[in-house]
Amino acid sequence: MAMYVVLANFTDQGVRNVKDTVKRADSFRELAKASGATVKEIYWTLGQYDIVATVDAPDDMVVTALGLTLAKGGNVRTQTLRAFSPADMGKILGKVA
Repeated sequence: MAMYVVLANFTDQGVRNVKDTVKRADSFRELAKASGATVKEIYWTLGQYDIVATVDAPDDMVVTALGLTLAKGGNVRTQTLRAFSPADMGKILGKVA
């Protein structure tokens, strides 16, 4: 499984319905599970992003479809980053010429 960091910002609709954000996070976990991914953590944050989540997914296509499905709900806009563990980075560095 690959690790991804999902950064999210509330849309105007998401802010209007902010009291449902924890319920929506639970729905996101279920959606991820149904697609073969696992939401490891979800945090509500201060600063540039409103929410940060970490997700394990089998590949880029699964996490991209998950992000697009989430975006269709209209409550958040996301940016997804591929993340590498120290072990992954060690393997990558082993290939650096």
